[in-house]
Amino acid sequence: MKYRRILAHAQLVSSIGDGVYLVTSAFYFSGIVGLSAAEIGLGLTLGWGVGSVAGVPLGHLADRRGPRGVAVLLAIATAVAVAGFLLARSFAAFALVACLYGTAQTGLSAARQALLAALIPPAERTRVRAALQATLNGGLATGAALGGLALSLGTREGYLAVFVLDALTFLSAAAWLLRLPAVRPAPAPAGPRLAVLRDRPYALVTLINAVMLFYMPLLSVVVPLWVASRTDAPTWVVSVLLLINTGGVVLFQVRVARRVKGLRDASAAMRQAGLLMLLACAVFALSPYGWVFLLVAAALLVAGEMLLASGGWEIGFTLAPDDRQGQYQAFFGTGVAVARMLGPVVLTALVLGGGTLGWLVVGGMFVTAGAVMAPAVRWARVSREAAQAEAVGDHEHAGERHRRTRDHRVQQAQCGQR
Repeated sequence: MKYRRILAHAQLVSSIGDGVYLVTSAFYFSGIVGLSAAEIGLGLTLGWGVGSVAGVPLGHLADRRGPRGVAVLLAIATAVAVAGFLLARSFAAFALVACLYGTAQTGLSAARQALLAALIPPAERTRVRAALQATLNGGLATGAALGGLALSLGTREGYLAVFVLDALTFLSAAAWLLRLPAVRPAPAPAGPRLAVLRDRPYALVTLINAVMLFYMPLLSVVVPLWVASRTDAPTWVVSVLLLINTGGVVLFQVRVARRVKGLRDASAAMRQAGLLMLLACAVFALSPYGWVFLLVAAALLVAGEMLLASGGWEIGFTLAPDDRQGQYQAFFGTGVAVARMLGPVVLTALVLGGGTLGWLVVGGMFVTAGAVMAPAVRWARVSREAAQAEAVGDHEHAGERHRRTRDHRVQQAQCGQR
C-alpha cells in the first residue's frame, strides 16, 4: 500500500507539470519564442519521434540497471528539458530541446511501468495502473487550470513562471521516486539484448493497440475543428467535452479496471472499447443536427477509452517477460507516440474531408482493431508459453548433461584408483 501511495504522489506532481505544459506550450513557443506553427509542429513531431526510438533502449537500461534509478534520472532529465525550453530562442535550439524532452518523457514512462511491475504483484498491476491513470487525469486538470492563469495574463513573466513550475514538478517526482526501494536489476537473460524487437506476436499486439490509441487526438484536435466548421455549437462546449473525459476517468477508471482479470477479460475489454468508439464516432457525425450529440459522443468515447486502457495495461504487462518489463513496456508505449504524431493528420483528413463517411471510417478502424486483438493476444500467449517451455527444457537438458559428465568423471576416478 505504501508503494502505491508513493507512485501516486510521483504521478500526481509530474502530471500537474504535464497539464501546465499542454495548455501553455503552443502559445509560449509561438507568442514568446516566435516560432511558426509549422516549426512548432515539426519540432514536436521530431521530438516524439526520437523519443519513441530511444524508448526501448532506455527501457532495457531500466531492466539491467534497476528501474528506480533510471526513472529518477529521467525525471530530472525532463526537468532539465523543460528549463531548456526557457532558453531556446531559435528553431534549432527548440528542436534539440524537444528531442531531449520526448526522449526523457518516453523513457520515464517505461521505467515507471517497469518499477510498478517490480513492486506490485501481477494480479494487482492493472488496478494500480488504473488508479495512477485517475491520478494523472486529476493532475492534468490541476495543471491545466494553472496554465489557464498564465494564458489569461498573457505575459512573458507568466509563461516563464509556469514553465519553472513544470520543471519543479518533475524534480519533485524524482524525489518521490527516491522514496521507493531500489529494485535489484534482473540478471541478463540469454539471447539478444533488445529481444522485444524480434518478438513478432508482441509487435502485432502493440500495433493493434497503437491503432486504437488514435482516439487520443479526437477531443484535443479533431472535435474542436469539427465543432468550429461543421456545427453551430458554442466554442465553450469543447471545454465541457474535455471535462466529461477527465472527470469520467477520475471517477470510473479504477472501477472499470477491476473487471479485467487476465488476458481473456482484457481481449473482451478491447473488443467492447472498439464498439463504443464506433458508436461515439457515429454520434459525433450527428452533431450538426444538435450539439447535445457532442455530449453523448464524449460519454461514449470516455467509456471506450477506459476499457481500452484497462485491457491494454493487462495485455502489455502479462505478455512481457518479467526480466524484460522495461524494454517491453517501452515498446508497447510507442503506440502513444505514434498516435500523437500521426493521429492529428490522419483523423483530420478523414473527418474534416469526409464528413459523416469519414467519421464512420474512423469508427470502423477502431472496431476492427478491437475485434482482431483477441486472436493476436492468443498468438502472443501461445508463443510466449512455447518459449518458456523451450527455455525450461534447455535448462533441464543442460542439467542432465552436467550430471552425466560428473558421473562419468567419478567413474573414471574410481577406475584409476583400482
